Amino acid sequence: MIIRFASAASAVAMFACLSAPALAAEPEAVEITVATETEGDEAIAVRAIEPIDLATASRADEEETSPITLSGSATIITDYRFRGISQTDKGMAVESGITLTHESGFYVATWGSNLAGWGTFGGADVELDLVAGYAFAVGEGKLDAGLTWYMYPSGFDETDFAELYAKLSGSIGPLGLTAGVAYAPPQEALGKVFLTGAAAAAGLPDDPGDKEDNLYISGDAVYGIADTPISLRAHIGYSDGNAGLGPNGTSVAPTGTYFDWLLAVDATVLERLTLSVSYVDTDISDAESAYLLPNFQQVGGGSIADATILFSVTAAF
Repeated sequence: MIIRFASAASAVAMFACLSAPALAAEPEAVEITVATETEGDEAIAVRAIEPIDLATASRADEEETSPITLSGSATIITDYRFRGISQTDKGMAVESGITLTHESGFYVATWGSNLAGWGTFGGADVELDLVAGYAFAVGEGKLDAGLTWYMYPSGFDETDFAELYAKLSGSIGPLGLTAGVAYAPPQEALGKVFLTGAAAAAGLPDDPGDKEDNLYISGDAVYGIADTPISLRAHIGYSDGNAGLGPNGTSVAPTGTYFDWLLAVDATVLERLTLSVSYVDTDISDAESAYLLPNFQQVGGGSIADATILFSVTAAF
C-alpha cells in the first residue's frame, strides 16, 4: 500500500499541544488568529483542535509508511488444469498462494496445489511454485517479468524446472488485456526421454538425460460489467515443447505443439470472496495423443485434455 500523510491540521494540533501550560489540569482552547483573503483586512478567530495522542499518531504513521505489501488467496477448484491439461486426474484441487511486494515493484511469491494421476511426481504429490519478479509501468500499461521455479517436494529426481516469463498488460476502458510469454531453457525435466507412453510404462528410456526447452505464448482479456460484481474472462495459449515424455513420464507440452483456451465468469459475492465457472479445452485429440498412452489419461481411462467445466471458490486476503 502507498500512503501519503502529515497534514497541516496535524501540525497545528501538535503546535497547540506543545504550547499548552505544563501544569494545566486540562488543555485549554487556544485562540488563533488567521488572516483570510475573503475578509479583506479583517481577521477571523478559529479555535484550535484538541491535542492529539502522539503515540497513536506515531504508530499509524509507521503502519502507513510500510514499503511491503502482503497479499494472498486460497482456492478450491473442481480440477487443476495447467495449460489445459489436468494435473489432478480430473479431481478436486486445493490451491493457495502468497505474494510479498515491495513498493519499488520487486516481489516474491509462492503458490501450491495437490496433484494426482498424470501430475504425480512422487513424494507429497504437491506442486510448489517459487516466483521472483519485477513489475513496472510502461506508458499506460505495466510490464511484469520474472522467474518461476516449479518444484515437487520429496518427488522423483529431475522433476524441478525453471521458467522465465514476461507479461505486458493494459486496459481499454473496462477491458483489461494481457500478453504473455514464458520460456523454459533446456532442462532434463523437459527432456524427450521416452518417445512413447509404452516406453515410459516399461521404464525403458529412449534418450536418457536428454534436455529440451519449452515455449508458451498467451493472451488474456478481462471485461468488468458496469455496476455489477461480475467479470468475464478469456484466455488462449500456445505451447511448443517436446513431443514425448520426460524422465517422470510426463511433459509440459506432451504432443509437442498445441493450443489451450478458457472462457470464464467471475462473481465477487463478498468483498474478498469470488465464485467462478469456466470452460476449458485444448485442441489435443485422442488420436493425436494415442502414442502417449497409458500415461496421458485418467487413472480409470479417459482424456485429461478434453473440454470440461470448472467451478471454483476463491478467498483473497
